[in-house]
Amino acid sequence: MRLPDDLPVPVDDGATAHLAGLPLPDIALPATSGGSVELAGLSARTVIYAYPRTGVPEDPVFFEGWEQIPGARGCTPQSCAFRDHHAELLAAGAQVFGLSTQDTAFQRAAALRLHLPFAILSDDRLDLARALSLPTFEVNGLTLLKRFTLVVREGKIEHVFYPVFPPDGHAEEVLDWLKANPA
Repeated sequence: MRLPDDLPVPVDDGATAHLAGLPLPDIALPATSGGSVELAGLSARTVIYAYPRTGVPEDPVFFEGWEQIPGARGCTPQSCAFRDHHAELLAAGAQVFGLSTQDTAFQRAAALRLHLPFAILSDDRLDLARALSLPTFEVNGLTLLKRFTLVVREGKIEHVFYPVFPPDGHAEEVLDWLKANPA
């Protein structure tokens, strides 16, 4: 759960510069809570934090060189931080979803293991990534989302956090932004 001090810091490559103000596409993503979430129908203020992939306790290093990829490490601490600040985020007027390209079955196991009080959405077919030209990277034949967060209001992207670093402190950054920018 503790991140190494020497993690490489991701840089802003402009990959999300086009997102603010865009409407969410008419796509339904499977959710760990069961069923799916219609993104275009999100009317409440919503925080969607995207991350590359969560691991399992037995295998904390996914690939040779994983920790050297800027922004790759820290998915579980990031999710736990959103879990720990969930009540405050709700009080600030935002529902929360996580998002990755992992399948729902894997995400459901992670959500149960981490006791997440919100759903994780699966973009395992990359429908949302393609529709919005979201930032991704390739590792060992897998397409993974780079770490970013969307604040959505009335079906449109209101604000984008990118790059996100450090991931374990990001929930507090989002909470501070929500408090400074009430709906």
